[in-house]
Amino acid sequence: MAADGPTGRKVGAVLFACAYNAVRSPMAEAMARHYFGKSVYVQSAGARKGDVDPFMIAALDEIGIDASKHKPRTLEELEDWEGLNFDLIVSLSPEAHHKAMEMTRTHAVEVEYWPTPDPTLVQGSREQKLDAYRDVRDLLAKRITERLK
Repeated sequence: MAADGPTGRKVGAVLFACAYNAVRSPMAEAMARHYFGKSVYVQSAGARKGDVDPFMIAALDEIGIDASKHKPRTLEELEDWEGLNFDLIVSLSPEAHHKAMEMTRTHAVEVEYWPTPDPTLVQGSREQKLDAYRDVRDLLAKRITERLK
């Protein structure tokens, strides 16, 4: 059963949002589905659309989660596709948080901002870059399991 939010309601549907729906939000979506897919409906979207990030896929693959079929989409595309019927939107970047807050004007939804580093900004060797993705993965896994348990 999903955790109660500040409103006291169970979270039955959660949307993770970030800037491009290429790293942070699909990572969060894949982990939330893996851990809570039977009790919580989970989606992700971006303020803008990016390209699937191979480091994101590799970081999740290390913990046995396959995100290779993820197709980035925008919040507008998601709304057109299925609507935005979520109890909770978790924004992971400032741009996504701004968009999520705009959506509260027309949708009764709780919004939480989880500031999350952008691992694509890390420079260095392949291993150094992958370490940044692992750090984000582990941070999100901890927050997701605490919030949705």
